[in-house]
Amino acid sequence: MRNLVEEKFLEFYESWVIQLELYLHQLLIAHNNNTMSETELRALISKLTTHHKAYYTAKWAAIGEDVLAFFGPIWLNPLEKACFWLTGWKPSTVFRMVDRLRKYSRVVLVEAQVRKLEELRVKTKFDEQKIEREMERYQVAMADRKMVELARLGCHVGGESVVVVEAAVRGLATGLEKMVKAADCVRLKTLKGILDILAPPQCVEFLAAAATFQVQLRRWGNRRHNVTHF
Repeated sequence: MRNLVEEKFLEFYESWVIQLELYLHQLLIAHNNNTMSETELRALISKLTTHHKAYYTAKWAAIGEDVLAFFGPIWLNPLEKACFWLTGWKPSTVFRMVDRLRKYSRVVLVEAQVRKLEELRVKTKFDEQKIEREMERYQVAMADRKMVELARLGCHVGGESVVVVEAAVRGLATGLEKMVKAADCVRLKTLKGILDILAPPQCVEFLAAAATFQVQLRRWGNRRHNVTHF
């Protein structure tokens, strides 16, 4: 049964994706229109970054109420969920997207850009591994003998035991919230870092590729999910 947090974020996310598709259309026009000025390109890039920030603002507000909803999100299809890393896209994957753009499109990077991207890639991987180690410690803590004992205690009827177990669960949820926010910060820092390194036309092409992947993944996943449930 869906709770209020899930219902609200489902409504938000569906409208957010619709707006992303509209921005994608603008990005593709800009990519194919070489007459747009740098000011116009920067304005479009700003719209996309503001749109992504709005997502994380809404997400952080929601996880403060129910972080567990983001580990089994009802607003995503199974294919989208399968691509997730700690409730979102894995930061290091965007570098593979940049590599593919360099290989198959008009994106040509100068030596300074290549060096900065590699430095950012290393930093991002380090941050990911740090979060993964923290997540591993968290999972070990969940299997700790004291937590198992609390679970056993919760099976017995009694006001005091229920209070103890609920307090422990709240503590675990707080830990999860911190890790999700840490992962989101790495996502945002990586996105900002790449956009700071690329030139405006390159940013437009990168954002178009990223939005296309997200939109198509949702379409493919929905189509497959609907067929299997027909």
